[in-house]
Amino acid sequence: MTDTRYTITELAREFEVTPRAIRFYENQGLLTPAREGTNGMRRVYSARDRTRLKLTLRGKRLGFTLLEVSRLLDLYDSPTGTVAQLHAFLDTIAAHRAVLERQLDDLNATLAELAVYEAQGRALLSANAEKRTRKAAGALTAQEKSAKVP
Repeated sequence: MTDTRYTITELAREFEVTPRAIRFYENQGLLTPAREGTNGMRRVYSARDRTRLKLTLRGKRLGFTLLEVSRLLDLYDSPTGTVAQLHAFLDTIAAHRAVLERQLDDLNATLAELAVYEAQGRALLSANAEKRTRKAAGALTAQEKSAKVP
């Protein structure tokens, strides 16, 4: 049985990330490619590395920190039972959900404040436009009166 192997370029294309991003995840210890070629300059990624990259990118999309992603990947690689993995995963999700809900509350409060300021600004513009209209109408009336006087 032959192991599937990937180059950094193949993974970058597949997951629509830059090779630099993949090297970053490698430097963070999330990926561990084999080294081949002269002085080990060529990175060769395994199916395991591909899966870890896929999970890393999914975690980042969901807003997990790299530390959280790393912990989840360590659980994924752990030979222990899946019950502990699932509990840790659910704990991480619960903590992340709590943070997002707080942020959502903050955003909703900010949006409500912005709506009030926007309404006030529009009301001021409207009032200003009415004043100019009345002033212009008043000026026309004064000109008409002065034009009629012999």
